[in-house]
This record gives sequence, structure tokens and C-alpha cells, in this order.
Amino acid sequence: MNIHESPSSTANDPHDDGLPTFDKQKYHRHLRGWFSYAFASEVFVIVSLTLFLPICLEQFARDNGYLLPNKTQPCNSVTTSPSADAEDARCVVKLGWLWIDSASFSLYVYSISVALQALTVISMGGIADHPPHRKKLLLVFAALGSISAIFFLLVSSSSPAWPLVAPLAICANVGFGASIVALNAYIPTLAQGAQEVVAARANLIKSIRSQDNTAMRHSVDGGEENAEADAPLLSRSLEERSLHSDAYAVKAEHDKILSATTSRISSQGIALGYSSGIVMLLLALIPVRAMKGSTDSLRLAVGLSGIWWALFSLPAAAWLPGASSARQADDVFREGEGAEAAVGERNWSMTREIGRAWRRLGQMLKWREIKRLRNTFVYLAAWFLLSDGFTTITSTALLFGKTTLHMPPSSLILIGALTPSAGILGSLIWPMVQRRAGWSNLRILVVLVAMASAIPAYGCLGFLPVFQKGSVKFGGLTTPAEMYVLAVYFGSVYGAFQGYARAFYAEFIPPGEEARWYALFSITDKSSSFVGPLVVGLIADTTGNIRYAFFFLVAMIWAAVPILMSVDVERGREDAQRYTSSVAGPST
Repeated sequence: MNIHESPSSTANDPHDDGLPTFDKQKYHRHLRGWFSYAFASEVFVIVSLTLFLPICLEQFARDNGYLLPNKTQPCNSVTTSPSADAEDARCVVKLGWLWIDSASFSLYVYSISVALQALTVISMGGIADHPPHRKKLLLVFAALGSISAIFFLLVSSSSPAWPLVAPLAICANVGFGASIVALNAYIPTLAQGAQEVVAARANLIKSIRSQDNTAMRHSVDGGEENAEADAPLLSRSLEERSLHSDAYAVKAEHDKILSATTSRISSQGIALGYSSGIVMLLLALIPVRAMKGSTDSLRLAVGLSGIWWALFSLPAAAWLPGASSARQADDVFREGEGAEAAVGERNWSMTREIGRAWRRLGQMLKWREIKRLRNTFVYLAAWFLLSDGFTTITSTALLFGKTTLHMPPSSLILIGALTPSAGILGSLIWPMVQRRAGWSNLRILVVLVAMASAIPAYGCLGFLPVFQKGSVKFGGLTTPAEMYVLAVYFGSVYGAFQGYARAFYAEFIPPGEEARWYALFSITDKSSSFVGPLVVGLIADTTGNIRYAFFFLVAMIWAAVPILMSVDVERGREDAQRYTSSVAGPST
């Protein structure tokens, strides 16, 4: 009975009896490579994508726009008074034959980039699932994104070529999103290659061997031929193997260790990315404040984030596993694929893989496939609501602080720095809480979601007469000071939530199709990103008070809780394994 080694294992030990062993040097090199790219790329999100890039695009449009209604007076030639007519204060810019509001210019660019990002991650799913090309794909998109951000340094708002900032922003966002899908595809590899998981898997293999040997002896004693003696180890589900209680307990312990390790790696990546983003944000604030928030200072901040991204991607290029890491630790569950993999490598074609990726997406979304991976899609349904809910809490809170609490931009930037700072602590503390309490990833997620819902619920308290009449000077999100406290609280929850959300999803991904399913994870996130802001905007326009949106946010987040709790973790793992076996077909 042949046992495949994981990429982080070695077969050089003559006493390992075919069991996977831990290769410390190789594993830590791969882990450092993964962390280095998380450290490199998250800067673009925190510094550019969520803060300076939208403002920079609007400022580029404003520097080249004209005031309504005559469209003859440059927007930056006058300072509009607060009492000026809203129509007169509007700034529009001409692109081709269209006049576009300067604020809408940034929104249109972002929307286009999200659409292209979705198309890209779908197309690249099959390529990133091909181990020899995953690293190349990550580095290509990292180069596309970082170089596009750096090119902001070369385009001035006074240049006739200023509209080039639109495709540069689009390419930067597409490059980031696509590279992160490839990066996430490494998470199951790294988790299954960790020392504690390798040891747990070796114990599981020995336990199942012992059970199979006992069953074989009984079969021989009874004069029966054991038809499954040569079946691949661990290739059948628990229902098919009917594990004995001892083996079942060993498998449960293996799965528990694997879940905890996956969430730990994911959370540490989030914490490291947040820390780099905060450092770069503080550095970028120096020229932005010194240059009084001019267009040049904003494009300098975007360009610096691109330089950081490119520079710290170099260690990832050196340390991440490449073509030599043919299959990850999931290969322990499959056998007889070596010859097929070699044939597949010779016949591999990028064009064919792109077409196959779109066909696979269509197959994945068929009702028959959804039923086969019910728990995976149930979690995606919960993720659709939760990702939008958490993102909308962030944007709504900042808008609430600006319009209702009248907080200055400098205060909002400080809040923007406090949230990821607290996110670092949350990403590190919650895995320790999990280890001490012995909680599952699912339970941690439910607790984090409940804690996040307390923020909009707290904002709803502002409608109480005790806060409305001003008899109480603090509470119900009625003072700017409360925003700082809630920023720290939300950051500690959101940082951990991001890490656990993708780690929990990794448990339901069919082995060998990590990038394809993380692409669907990303698409689910992006496709929901317009729902929350749209509803919040409608509520604010209808009522004239954005505080009413807090009721919607509470309902949206809690609507995901019963969906999330209906996920059957054990069955989801079994379904994912069975799905991979059926797609690959029986080995010969």
C-alpha cells in the first residue's frame, strides 16, 4: 500500500515506514515566502485602495474639470462656499464626449476594476490550480499591480495624459485581487505541511493501517478475499470505511489540529499584512500632510505603496514553492496520479485552461454540483452576507462620522489607522483564545459575527430620547470620542474575522482545486459589495438620517448567523474529498 508524501515531507528516512515526515527547512522557507507576500500586498489595500486612491482619482478629475452649469470655470479655480447652490458646486470632467461628475469618476473606475477582477480570477482558476504555474501567476499579477501603482508617480494631473490614471488604477486592483487568489490557494498546502499536522496525519495513517490489517486477518481467517486491500489509503470517506472508534477519534483529532493550524496561518498573515499597511500609512501621511493633501501628494502615496508592494514581493519570489512542489499534502488522500500528472504537464495549454476554467465554473454552479458540495455553498451564502455587512459597517461608520458627527478628515484618517492596528491584535489574540477554549473555527466565527453586530446595534441606541435630548453627553454613538473606541473594537473583531473566514472556507475546498474555489470565494465577496452601500444610500436619501442604516446592518449580519450555523463541518470535508475523487476519476 503506497503512501504519497506531502511537499513538506521527505522520504529519505529509512525508518519512516512510508509515513510522512516533517521537512523543517523546506516548510519554513515556504511559510516565509507566503508571509512575505502578505506583508507586501496588504499595503496597497490599506494605503491606496481604501484611502488615497479614491481621493486621488477624484482629485485628478477635479483638477481637469469645470463647474456647472456653464462648464467654463475650472473647478480648482474657486473655493465653493457652504451656502452655494448644490448644482453650482458640482464639478464635472469631460472624457471623450461624456461629462462625468468628478466624484463619480472614482466610482466608475472602481466598478470597472471589480468587474475585470472577477473575469480575471475566473479565467485564472485552473492555471493557479496547476502547481508549476501558481507561483508564476502570483508574481505576474503582483508585477502588474505594483508597477501600475508606481506609474502614478509619472502621471501629473496637469498632463494631457492624465486619464491614464484610470487604466492604471484598474490594473493595480486587478493585479492585487488575482494575486491574492493565488496566494490563498497556498493556505491548505501550508497547513497540511505544518509539523503538528504531519504528525497527526502519520498517527491517522498508522491507526487506519492497524484497522485494515485487522480486517484483512479476519477476512483471511474467514476464507474471503479482501477486495479493498489495495485501495488507496484514506481515499474512501468515513461512511465507506466505517472507521473503528479508535481510528475515528484519531481522525477527529487530526481534523481539529488541521483546522486550528489553518486558522493560525491565515490570521498571522492578516496581522502581518495589517502591520505593514499601518507602517506605510504613517510614512505616506508625512508627505500628504506636508503638501497639504495636494494631488501630487496623493499620487506619491499611491506610488509609494506600489514600491513597497514590489520590493517585498522579492522574498516571496525566492521562497514560495514553485514547479518542484507538484502536489500538496492532499496527495496523501490520492494515489496513482503520478503518470497522469506527467501526461497532463506535457499537454498543458494556457488557452485550454482558461476555457476549461469557465466550463468548470458553469459546472460548479449547476444544482447537481451544489447538492454534492452543499456545505461549501451554504458557507458561501453566509459569506455573501457577512463580507458585505462588514465592509458596509466600515464605510457607513466613516460616512456617519463625517456627516453626522462632523469629524474632520484628519480624525477619519486616524480612525483608518486605529482599525488595522487593532486588527493585528485581534488576529493574534483570537487563535490563542481558540487554543485555550478548544473552540472550533465555526464557533469562533459565530462569536465574531455576534460581536460585530453590536456596533450598528450600539448606533441604534442613539434614537433613544435620553441621547436625543442631550441629557446624557455620551452614548449611542453621539460623540466623536465613541468613534475611536468603536474603531479599536471593530478592528480587533474584523482582523480576526478575515483570517478565520478564509481559513474556515479552506476546510470545504476540494483538494487540487484551491485557486478555482478561492476565485469563487473572491467573486462572492465582490458581487455582494454593492448591495450594502446601495441600501444604505437609499435609506439615507429617503430618511435624511444615515443613522437609520444601522438597523439594516444589524439585520443583515444576523441573517447570516443561522446560515453559518447550519454548516456541517465534518460532512463538508468528506464531500470535498469525494468530489475531488469523482472529478479525477479512478486511478489505474
